[in-house]
Amino acid sequence: MCGSDVKQAVLAKNDGLAADLRGDLSRQGVTLVNLLSSPGSGKTELLGRTLALAVERGLPVAALTADLATENDAVRLARSGAPVQQLLTDGLCHLEARQVRTRLDGWLPADTAVLFVENVGNLVCPAAYDLGETLRVVLMAVTEGEDKPLKYPTAFGSAHLVVVTKTDLAEPAGFDETAFRANVHRANPGVEIVRSCARTGDGVDILLEHALAARDGAPPHRPPLAPHPHGHHHPESAPVA
Repeated sequence: MCGSDVKQAVLAKNDGLAADLRGDLSRQGVTLVNLLSSPGSGKTELLGRTLALAVERGLPVAALTADLATENDAVRLARSGAPVQQLLTDGLCHLEARQVRTRLDGWLPADTAVLFVENVGNLVCPAAYDLGETLRVVLMAVTEGEDKPLKYPTAFGSAHLVVVTKTDLAEPAGFDETAFRANVHRANPGVEIVRSCARTGDGVDILLEHALAARDGAPPHRPPLAPHPHGHHHPESAPVA
């Protein structure tokens, strides 16, 4: 079996495990939200604000946060008062469905309505792996450049929602939002793009509102590289046209 065949087999196995996990979570009334971004996008800070808002509203949420090493992010997120678990990948650059299921077994509170999974900071490998999510969110800081969606078309092309973060830095960073939006829609026509700034509080309810809408049955945007329910996609084969 050649390398490409092995990769196909690994992804196919993950797809099956993700589908089973999605079904199990659905029967438990849990909506899984998969958060993807580069390192330094501000996703941990925004997730922390989201969890705190949910706790304040009395909404039962929980979070898994993944990293190669340290439990720093779990410590930060736990300050929200929501149940949080750290998932260490021991060097693996992405999460897989089997890891999520293993970590949830015996831990996830029974009344959980929304489970946020903060994926490893990386827009390449994580994009190919379905985690059993209902909602896939890709986040990007204004400091990262308008051409990011063209460089990482699989990540942006598989998103149900795109969040622009650190918008208070847009002017000093020279961020061209019009160009960014055009590039996102080249990879993913029609996907909603929203703005947020954890520092000022602008748009910090974005993740929670979209997660609750998905939980209540609102049909999500259908991206061209949908992470589910059929098949998987590779970064090198993603179209940008």
